[in-house]
Amino acid sequence: MGKLLLVALSLSYPLLVYFSLGRFEPRWLSLLLFALALLRALGTGERHWRWVATITGALACWALLGNAALPLKLYPVLVNIGLLLLFGLSLRFGPPLVERLARLREPELPQEAVAYTRRVTQVWCGFFVLNGGIALVTALWASEQVWALYNGLIAYALIGALFAGEWLLRQRLRARLHG
Repeated sequence: MGKLLLVALSLSYPLLVYFSLGRFEPRWLSLLLFALALLRALGTGERHWRWVATITGALACWALLGNAALPLKLYPVLVNIGLLLLFGLSLRFGPPLVERLARLREPELPQEAVAYTRRVTQVWCGFFVLNGGIALVTALWASEQVWALYNGLIAYALIGALFAGEWLLRQRLRARLHG
């Protein structure tokens, strides 16, 4: 239940902030960010996600004490940094995250598939750099409407497009390897 709530809050976070700014002071919206930090901290055993939760808590404190909207808008940047670390560290210390996920379904991966999963992990790292950079630009210099549009809709559409494109490529690779 906690993980499902965390996913739902994380996905809807930009829209909740957008519809709440102007209606509530940022200090009250910081409670939402505190909830995300607490759920993240309680819902994971992974050390790097605990760091993300700690930094999320710091952003919430900044929003609370300074009554500032900027820390609320920086949360998507932090999520992209956390995911970049998760994927990037798996490249460094192996096996790559996408390979681990692939082996859940197919424990004996051919060498060509292992190389493919490494490349896909690299692509996701690049995506998180780009997406996090755009999230940062929208947080610092764009209107709340542009920030919410990008972080609450466009970023998710891009994630979906990357998933779909990768799935199509994977089907072609799988057909070539098994056909």
